[in-house]
Amino acid sequence: MSPELLRTARLRLLEMHYRAGVGHIGGNLSVLPLLLELLHDVLSDSDRLVLSKGHAAGALYVSLWTKGLLADSDLETFHRDGTLLAGHPPAQGVPGITFATGSLGHGLPMSCGLALADTLRDADRRVVCVTSDGEWNEGSMWESLIFAVHRRLSRLLIVVDHNRLQGFGRTADVANLDPLAARFAAFGAAVFEVDGHTPGQLTTAVHQLQQTDRPAVVLARTTKGHGVSFMEDRMEWHYLPMNAEQYARAVCEVSS
Repeated sequence: MSPELLRTARLRLLEMHYRAGVGHIGGNLSVLPLLLELLHDVLSDSDRLVLSKGHAAGALYVSLWTKGLLADSDLETFHRDGTLLAGHPPAQGVPGITFATGSLGHGLPMSCGLALADTLRDADRRVVCVTSDGEWNEGSMWESLIFAVHRRLSRLLIVVDHNRLQGFGRTADVANLDPLAARFAAFGAAVFEVDGHTPGQLTTAVHQLQQTDRPAVVLARTTKGHGVSFMEDRMEWHYLPMNAEQYARAVCEVSS
């Protein structure tokens, strides 16, 4: 993933959210580099990508746009009446999206179902589920991990956007699960930690983990609002839309 690709995607994401007048921009910016690297450098055309943290749908739509799977005219309908590009990924109608997600804790169970089906059919493809870190407050996530390890779903990869902020505060204050990597390992998953904002680290981790015979977790350390200084590591950008002044400032920072 090139710096030019990331810059283009960030600018399009900011424009799309500003025009729609909607928030969730902080978590979109933290996960955007991960989705771009997965789509451009990791996944084959037959692999499946599931965005469990569905409130980052904007980052997914823009990433699909960079692959030519969505057009500019599609992105212009984001969050509008009658759109396919709703605030959370839809159940059907958008190339590259398999499930409706956004009710947190559901993306991983469905990904396990896909991975199990592929295992039973001996299908040679990978299922990648991208989650938030706060999402691991949900019991269904740990139940799914238990199931995946028990069934040795080695084609399942879980990527965690570990930005340490969620809707009500810092993950350490809401329901502390640190150290997450040790907890994943204790459940029997293969675990790798990366800097989610350093291009290539996710790709390297995936190549190393694909040799394992069990499900894998990549814990990607990220920053909410990454790339826009006044949004970085600020909980309010989980929700806030941008006004005209903030949008202009954000564009200036990303463009420079």
